[in-house]
This record gives sequence, C-alpha cells and structure tokens, in this order.
Amino acid sequence: MEQISNLYPLLSTPRKVVITMHQKPDGDAMGSTLGLYHFLIQFGHEAAVISPTNWASFLNWMPGVKNVLDYERQTEAANALIEKADWIFCLDFNTLSRTKNMEAALAAAPGQRILIDHHQQPQTEVFTYGASDVSKSSTAEMVFDFIAGSGHADLINKSIAECIYTGVMTDTGSFRFPSTSANVHKLVATLKEHGLAHSIVHENIYDNFSESRLRFIGNVLLNRMEIFYEYNTALIAIPAVDLVKYDIKTGDTEGLVNYPLSIEGIKLAAIVIDRGEERKCSFRSKGNFDVNTFARKYFNGGGHFNAAGGQSRETLENVVITFKKAMMENRDQLSTYKF
Repeated sequence: MEQISNLYPLLSTPRKVVITMHQKPDGDAMGSTLGLYHFLIQFGHEAAVISPTNWASFLNWMPGVKNVLDYERQTEAANALIEKADWIFCLDFNTLSRTKNMEAALAAAPGQRILIDHHQQPQTEVFTYGASDVSKSSTAEMVFDFIAGSGHADLINKSIAECIYTGVMTDTGSFRFPSTSANVHKLVATLKEHGLAHSIVHENIYDNFSESRLRFIGNVLLNRMEIFYEYNTALIAIPAVDLVKYDIKTGDTEGLVNYPLSIEGIKLAAIVIDRGEERKCSFRSKGNFDVNTFARKYFNGGGHFNAAGGQSRETLENVVITFKKAMMENRDQLSTYKF
C-alpha cells in the first residue's frame, strides 16, 4: 500500500470515483465520505457515494446525502459505478468485509482501492494507496488532513466543513474522548473560519429523534441494564421484542452503550442487541482496558482501544452468558474488588 500523499499530484486529472463506507454508517462514516465527495467534485471528478446499507435518519440533513446510493436497494446501479470506477475510496473501515453484501463487488473491482481509516489491523494488501492512523480521532479528521496535505485547504467550503465537523464531533463524543487532540481543536477553528455553524450541526444530530426513542432509552436503563460492581462493568441486553415495541429505526441505538460509563467506577460498558439474524455488540471502556482485544477474542469483532464492536450468531441469552464469562476471565484488569 503506497502512501496516500502519492495521490496529490493526480488530483487535477478528472476520474470516475466511488467513495464508500462501512455498513450502517454513523456520523463519521457519512461525514467523512461526503466531505471527501464535496472536495473531489471541485476538480471535475465524476464522483458517487455508496453506502452498503441504509443509514440513520438523523443524517439526512447533511449536504449531498440525498445523492448517496443504498447498495442493498440500488444494487444494479451501484455495481455499475463500482465496475467503472478508476478510484474507489474506502473510508472508516479497515477490511472489505465491513461492507457486508458489497464486499464481493469491491474485491472484484478493476479500479484502485484507496484506504482512509483509523481502525486497527487494516487489510492493507487490498489497497493501492492508503492512510491508516489509529491515533486519529476520526476518519473525518483524516479527510481534513488529506485536503490540507494536498495543498488545497482553500477549497474547504461550508458543505465540507459541516460534513467533517459531523464526523469529528460524533466520533469524539462531542470532544470528550481521549482521542481529541490539540489538532482536533485547531481543525474545528479552521472549519469555523470556512463558514461552519457548529451549533446547527449539533442540533441536527442530537436534537432530531422521536419520542419513542426517548421512551425506549428509559425502558433500556430501567429494565435491560445490569451492573456488576465487583467487576466495574455494565451490560445492556436488548431483545428483539423491544425494538418492535418502540419502533426502533436504524441509528436509534446510537450512543446507548455510553450511558453506563457515566456511573462512578464503571470501566467497561457493553450493549448486546438482538437484530434477528445476528446479535450486535458494542463495547466502551475507560482507562487501560482494551476493548479492541476483548472484542476480537470473544465476539469476532474489533475497533479501537476504548471503543469496539462485535457480533454473534448465538442467541441473546448465550451471548450474555459468553460476556459474563469473558468479564470474569478479565477480572484482573477490570476489578478492584478482593474476591
């Protein structure tokens, strides 16, 4: 995989470009891809953004999102674009498998695949160019670095600024996570200078949910959360019936895993959601507990040191049992209790 800076001299020659992201894209995935899209079209590139799946409705305000293709619903059109693309930018995922049903099309594509991502252990052999940096707060920050590094920071407009800010804000937990470096704050200052109205972005992301989601959260915290103080751990297990009862849509469970971390002493928080065909897991930690390794070892997942995910085909009950066993196996790292 060549350094992504080798692309800089090639930007001025228009090409057919596809920009894609991981399935069920979050704010960083959608923000980084759309931010890059609004940058590349200024060079005359014929660019298209493809999401492997649908996305949360709270992202629908973003500039350019109405033109994003949903691969599962527009497979034929998306495949045609992938087959003809000279460049395929792969943002906010480290392996092609994270694009779900789109993986085969990406793997077979004749165009050059380009990685921009901040997750651990990237599949470098499938990319021609790339930037992989786990120290970065978000892929959106890396897109900003790509734009600035190319010498074209003057092309940052209001649309780019809003998209990049969305990605950085959401992936840093509104700038509270340890990944929020001094450079992140400098980036935000630069975006403000280019017309960013940050409060409007925040309102569109966080003040745009349904009443049923709020009631769902109340039910989750009251009835679905277990606290294991002896292990400094919290677990939320959500059955499929809850998703139906509260009419939960894509994105409505975003951020739920962070709630237990606000409890004094909790080092590890986990959420397991019964999605029907599989159980989806999210893990968050504070301090020196590595949930990336935890997710890889027990739940066929991975991610970052303090934020990771996984999945299982086992029943919800069995996944909970597996989690509790894993928690106990890691008690030396988690617990301050004398057993």
